[in-house]
Amino acid sequence: MPKTPTVPTVVSADVHHIDPALISRNAVRVTDTLQQAGFRAFIVGGAVRDLLLSVAPKDFDVATDATPEEVQKLFRRARIIGRRFQIVHVQFGQDIIETSTFRALVDQPSEADAAAKAESKSEVKAEVRTDVEPPRRLKRAELDRRTHAVDASGRVLRDNVWGEQHEDATRRDFTINAMYYDPATQTVLDYHNGMADIRARTLRMIGDPTTRFREDPVRMLRIVRFAAKLSFDIDPATREPITRLAGLINNVPAARLFDEMLKLLLSGHALACLQRLRAEGLHHGLLPLLDVVLEQPHGEKFITLALTSTDDRVRAGKPVSPGFLFAALLWQQVQDRWQKHTANGEYPIPGLHRAMDEVLDTQTEKLAIQKRFVADMKEIWAMQPRLEKHSGRTALKLLEHPRFRAAYDFLLLRCESGELDADVGLWWTDFVEGDISARDVLLTNGPTKERTPRRRRRRGGRGSKAEGGIEAAGATDAPSHEDGGSGGTDHGDDGRDYHDENRADYKGD
Repeated sequence: MPKTPTVPTVVSADVHHIDPALISRNAVRVTDTLQQAGFRAFIVGGAVRDLLLSVAPKDFDVATDATPEEVQKLFRRARIIGRRFQIVHVQFGQDIIETSTFRALVDQPSEADAAAKAESKSEVKAEVRTDVEPPRRLKRAELDRRTHAVDASGRVLRDNVWGEQHEDATRRDFTINAMYYDPATQTVLDYHNGMADIRARTLRMIGDPTTRFREDPVRMLRIVRFAAKLSFDIDPATREPITRLAGLINNVPAARLFDEMLKLLLSGHALACLQRLRAEGLHHGLLPLLDVVLEQPHGEKFITLALTSTDDRVRAGKPVSPGFLFAALLWQQVQDRWQKHTANGEYPIPGLHRAMDEVLDTQTEKLAIQKRFVADMKEIWAMQPRLEKHSGRTALKLLEHPRFRAAYDFLLLRCESGELDADVGLWWTDFVEGDISARDVLLTNGPTKERTPRRRRRRGGRGSKAEGGIEAAGATDAPSHEDGGSGGTDHGDDGRDYHDENRADYKGD
């Protein structure tokens, strides 16, 4: 790393123009409490960046010279979390203020060192030397006893070495995220010309970009997200190593990768983020099926509609369902495999479930989607063929399904993209919004070709038991067990509020 600036530029209120009304009272309470106890404390990171852009921050983080244990003692509801980066969650009702201790600079392997290691490894492999064992992977207990540790690629596994504020600033990723705001004096401390980069709308890495991306490959995803969200340009020197280091994304733990992907999709700029991911070649480590989908007209339009709708909801402050988003991103692949299975003679419903499992297995190799969202995705997909038919009893029972709203809105997107006839979506909209008599008319005038006559059961006689067995096995149009569903669904005012189901809130930065 270049020489670390030790003295910040102090930016006064008449220059930075931060509006105190945009600052969280709880964040100020944390900084005031720490300062009154004799510690230094500042609002830091993305919150300062957003305040300088006159945007109300979604979350507030605090940085201090107090250790996690010292922070915890000062607040009634505070707990230390994290292994890789130990921080304190200070809680005020539902509001959580993340409080971290200034981190020290620790020497990292240079690009030359990393290249030498890689070359050494390749030589060993070429010579097929069986006498050389690969580096032993440290167990969690061993890591927990260390304050700092990195893996062979340079990724930081533990980083709990406390230091000075100027060191902490240099340890942060981008210049615009490395400024500190003191609510007491209303001043901003800027160590790396972050103010100038905000004015120039430029994203610039602090230190050597290659080394910093090796320390934490997720930074490549973060810079794409910030570029899309803020409409900033990426500094050429910062952008240069991204394509060749994109493979390091595979080393990131699945849970952290999934969390970062959710931040990207729920940023309010999901479509722009996805386009940036493709441009930088980073999507291969997240959504390996995306290229195939976007090459197909219906697939591209469908995803564009889904992400645009999601962005509109996020900007309007409405809740969003991650399960619905991933269902939309992977639907084209599910449909393609489903069609192949039915073309090979497989029954439609088993073929659909087999296609779902195959696509999810392929996706899990890169990005493991949480099980609760996978369950939502499968239900949304599984309801599509039943919504397409909209026959009598099935239509009425589908209204009671807990995932009806999500599946219904998914169907409307399919119609809008041109995948399905628009009349299918219109029928369901009329059915959802209609009263009992209107629904009766719709069911009466529905497509009769999809209805099959019931097999008349003989009463008594020797053949009745056998015929009953055939009927029970599905020889009639009686609804399957999937048509059942516990609990009704509040359909809302417009019947198109799928995101309200299974709401999950994710912390951004």
